[in-house]
Amino acid sequence: MANYSEAHICQCLSRLATARRESVVTIDGDRRKTGRQFVEGVVGLANGLLQLGVVPGDVVSISALNSDLYLEWILAITYIGGIVAPLNYRWGLEEAKSAMDVAKPVLLVTDSSRGFWHSKFSIDNVPSLRWHVLMGMDVKPINTETIFAAELMKEPVGKSVNLDYVWAPERAAVICFTSGTTGRPKGATITHSALVVQSLAKIAIVRYDDDDIYLHTGPLCHIGGISSAMAVLMAGGRHVMMPKFEARLACEAIREHSVTSLITVPTMMADLITINRAQQPSGSFESVTKILNGGGGLSPLLFQDATKIFPRATILSAYGMTEACSSLTFMTLKDPTQDRSHHQKQNDVTNSNLSAQGGVCVGKPAPHIELKVHAEEPSSPGRIFMRGPHAMLRYWGQSMHSNPFHQGWIDTGDIGQLDDRGNLWLFGREKDKIKTGGENIYPEEVESVISLHPGVSKIVVVGVPDARLTEMVIGCVQLKQGWRWSDSNSAEVGAQVLSGESLRQYCKDKNLTGFKIPKRFVLWRTDFPLTTTGKLRRDQVRAQLISQTQFLSSKL
Repeated sequence: MANYSEAHICQCLSRLATARRESVVTIDGDRRKTGRQFVEGVVGLANGLLQLGVVPGDVVSISALNSDLYLEWILAITYIGGIVAPLNYRWGLEEAKSAMDVAKPVLLVTDSSRGFWHSKFSIDNVPSLRWHVLMGMDVKPINTETIFAAELMKEPVGKSVNLDYVWAPERAAVICFTSGTTGRPKGATITHSALVVQSLAKIAIVRYDDDDIYLHTGPLCHIGGISSAMAVLMAGGRHVMMPKFEARLACEAIREHSVTSLITVPTMMADLITINRAQQPSGSFESVTKILNGGGGLSPLLFQDATKIFPRATILSAYGMTEACSSLTFMTLKDPTQDRSHHQKQNDVTNSNLSAQGGVCVGKPAPHIELKVHAEEPSSPGRIFMRGPHAMLRYWGQSMHSNPFHQGWIDTGDIGQLDDRGNLWLFGREKDKIKTGGENIYPEEVESVISLHPGVSKIVVVGVPDARLTEMVIGCVQLKQGWRWSDSNSAEVGAQVLSGESLRQYCKDKNLTGFKIPKRFVLWRTDFPLTTTGKLRRDQVRAQLISQTQFLSSKL
């Protein structure tokens, strides 16, 4: 007999079916669903999956743009004890096939969107697949009856809804693939408990509630999008769906639906600010009261601009990872409801001596999370480890020897330090560390100094192989509008003109240690490569530089 005292993400359906019964809980274009309609859709789809032959422990993959149907599928699959394996619609076909070779889904669910890998997919490409369902389309079965219409699978449920959900083995709920900054994506196995605990943390810290109107800016194939969606579902808020993030459409949706909350990454925030400025009249978004930013910190200028267009919003930053079911730590950057003493405390944090050492404060861990730092020397940065009910079970399809567990702790791969107030400071990724002339450099420290130059729009620092230094430090610069680049060797250049030497002199003036100053600066004329969640692909920047600088030697 099932133990219903255990966590299950479908426990939110009971509240939606009662407290939100006749209230709109999802808006997807012209389609609106009340709590009752949404729950009936989930349970009806779950019954259809059972009739099809899906059993507890089966993996079901989804590749689709955001929609209310996507949310229903996530809940319906887990309702019958299945495990959801969302696939990134922006992948190439081979990458998607590779992920399915790992997850071994019995069913693939896709939508009708064109131009993505699933629009040209054949079920014969993946041996484990028994069925392919087109989401929300009324189509006839083709040949072997491997393609069904999602709507045809929904069984009528009548007036009363049976909420007897079940669990997959080990209480697994989702196989969420990493965003791929370390190479090929790996599937982190996330439990129901992890998703529920993460949702409760966000409800407590971000303060989601049943009055929230949440705009889905993050994709549901990523852990940030899934975990925030679950938090808002459990809080009883309303969901405004947008297929994928487009700044113009997001601005329109915020105004049309009086959106109160959303999540961003720095690139999203920058695009929102740019589009808003271009609109006539521009104005601000007075309805937004909660913004959670992840995937990297907001630069001082970006944060300043964000406070202008979202004047009533509490802006928080989060540091996390897929393996942690999203956020590990939270930090409030701005809270309009707090007095000046609160902001003075924040200033005291950011002015810490750890900031002077190149660290970036990412706040305190959520209450359920344990963090520790393993450093070679006391009171120095080291590798960050975490554990708790939020942590993944393991990487799906990999042996424990291939997983980042060390005596029950998960190695995050990040370098950081905890201060005496419990705040975590990040210094960089261990894999991004540059070794030059016998010294170790974390590029984020160097970038934090150079990014303050008024002519620098973006800066990425990497190390490339060098026979003498082991690695040579190179800075890749994008200029702000109105500035131009000079190849002059002189540090004295004209107004709004930058050169490598002038940037080196700027670093010296800012007291950046000599060996940390880039030996060369390169003008980067294209966009920096990013993952689908907006994280920098530093490895690709490095690869491009190596191809350009392989015949160059360092000059001290």
